[in-house]
Amino acid sequence: MFRILIAKPGLDGHDRGAKVVAHALRDAGFEVIYTGLRQTPEQIVRTAIQEDVDLIGLSILSGAHLQLSRKVIDLMKKEGIDHIPLFVGGIIPADDVDELLRIGVKKVFGPGTPLSEIVQQVKILLSGGVTNTSGS
Repeated sequence: MFRILIAKPGLDGHDRGAKVVAHALRDAGFEVIYTGLRQTPEQIVRTAIQEDVDLIGLSILSGAHLQLSRKVIDLMKKEGIDHIPLFVGGIIPADDVDELLRIGVKKVFGPGTPLSEIVQQVKILLSGGVTNTSGS
């Protein structure tokens, strides 16, 4: 069974979307580890290592998606787990999607992305496929 970490980095205190995605992935048969609010990039990477996850999802609504994603990716490289795909969801301006993909994020999901699409894209990521595009 694939293990997916859903994390809320940064200071934003809104986690409804992250919880909805976590439940949808669990309902689709994945084992989901949810970190809770206000996790540091260091805590996220440490949890990914401890839980031996196959995929990491970040939910970011604070506007710090580029900085937080970059920090998580840098730490993943440092810890030797940069082979684990990373996706990001939240309030992501269209202008920032290409930069997120360029730095190593595999998939970006914006507000309103259907849960069925997220589940489908997660399955593709876990099968080794990379779509390198944003969700709706």
